[in-house]
Amino acid sequence: MARLINSAVSAYYGWYVVAALFFITFLGVGSRQGFGVFMKAWEDDFGTSVSLISTAAAVGWLTNGVAQPLFGALTDRFGGRPVVIASLIVMGIGVAAMSLISNVFMLIAVYGFVISFASGGASFTTTGTIVARWFRRRRGAAISFLISGASLGGLLLVPFAAYLMILSSWQVAWAVMGGMILFLGVPVVAFIVRSSPGRPGIRRRISQSGPSEDSGDSGQPEGPLATASWRESFSSGPMWQLSMGYFVCGITTASISVHYVRWAQDQDISPGTAALAFGLLSGINGIGVLAVGWLSDRMQRKTLLGTVYLVRAAAFLTLIVLPPGAALWAFALIGGASWLATVPLTTSLTADVYGLRALGTLSGLINMAHQLGGAGAVIVFGVVFDAFGSYDPAFAGAFVTLILAGVVSLSIRERRYSSRYAGHVRAFVPTPARAE
Repeated sequence: MARLINSAVSAYYGWYVVAALFFITFLGVGSRQGFGVFMKAWEDDFGTSVSLISTAAAVGWLTNGVAQPLFGALTDRFGGRPVVIASLIVMGIGVAAMSLISNVFMLIAVYGFVISFASGGASFTTTGTIVARWFRRRRGAAISFLISGASLGGLLLVPFAAYLMILSSWQVAWAVMGGMILFLGVPVVAFIVRSSPGRPGIRRRISQSGPSEDSGDSGQPEGPLATASWRESFSSGPMWQLSMGYFVCGITTASISVHYVRWAQDQDISPGTAALAFGLLSGINGIGVLAVGWLSDRMQRKTLLGTVYLVRAAAFLTLIVLPPGAALWAFALIGGASWLATVPLTTSLTADVYGLRALGTLSGLINMAHQLGGAGAVIVFGVVFDAFGSYDPAFAGAFVTLILAGVVSLSIRERRYSSRYAGHVRAFVPTPARAE
């Protein structure tokens, strides 16, 4: 027991920060991923259509996307901790207020604007930036552990929300999730999370307790594209390649988070079974995210990123070619291996290529591309379903865009631009002519 206590005391403080942010990711993302569970109930209670409810979700993705660069800039200026705490308070109140809505317009107002805007401040833009500043050598693994909180949220909170709805009502489900964010998530961040290891007190604890060489500000050489200005990044290829890939990521994750359960119900699969399948997807994704994080510290991240998009393309293909019952579980298995694995790879690549000084803003801009893709996809999928009575044309479109994203990601010239390889690439310095 004494050895365990000494081990815990001597652990690098950054891991405590990661654990706390893992927990709030579990609560925040898990609660938002449950949106699709409630679509059929809202259709019946509000007397509305799939496309109108999809509009509420799309407004949410769009609002969240616009908020990302703002919160990223605030994180760069004030640090991530105050941004996350304030955002969680507003988000928790909004989630609890979902229990009071009575029509689709209130849904758009509360979910589409309040919750979605506030969640931008507790998203991977801020939490990923915090973790990137705490870690250098094991940055990929640390961010992957953070992201796996979202997988656990999908694994546990989505079926939990479905269970509460069946046991009581959808109003109770939202009230409970709001209370969890306010009374569990906010205190954890307030007591544990620190924005960076730059504060003297934190530096002293690091120097006394562990591998300070893992700290994100410990003198890592910068790559040739490192910048303190987000504007400069758009003059280089990787920013556009990462943003384009993440735009497609948004298309394919948003459409499934909103429409997967609804697609299953259209195929005569119960919402409970569909929620369990989504939970399985999230559970497998958690394993996939951790594996990708471990691998990404040992090989080129762009290779893994391109592979992840291609694997997800195969998952969408199963929804078109397989019978519904088999497609439900095949998608969960194949899609789960790729679902959130793009997040640690994209965040780590951004930090490796452009440095840490403007990372919050850059992550916010890339995440905005993700959310804009998601907003458009949520509406298009709903319109396609109302027009054709089937999601197949939309699934086919997602398959094509994922192939394109895979190819673009594989074309990133990581060895040339990443700080991980800065020591491997020597700049050409002309040899002075010898005096004769």
